[in-house]
Amino acid sequence: PLFACQYHMADGHWQIVNWETKNKNNLWGAYKTFEIDDIPPVVVKTAVRAANLIGDGLYGVDIKEVDGKAYVIEVNDNPNIDLGIEDQLLKNELYRRLIQSLMTRIKVARDISRLRL
Repeated sequence: PLFACQYHMADGHWQIVNWETKNKNNLWGAYKTFEIDDIPPVVVKTAVRAANLIGDGLYGVDIKEVDGKAYVIEVNDNPNIDLGIEDQLLKNELYRRLIQSLMTRIKVARDISRLRL
């Protein structure tokens, strides 16, 4: 896992961002980014298991924790990484890790294609 965020719905709205609001102070709900080590292990384990069921790419897993149990709400194959939110703790290191992962995947794919020749 790269990061963990807790999101709250925008005031009086059912989503994190209320694009229809006229009051731009109520556009976003609250959010907080956490170190992975500060997340309950059951939440991390559940998120990793859910993502692994989909594949080995970059996924966002929405989880609700209730009474010490983690429930998967959805797995996103195009997760948000917004400046100042998801990168709040890792900052540029988050992007470095993402780019390094992409570069590694490209290298592996090239090596495999060369073996097939």
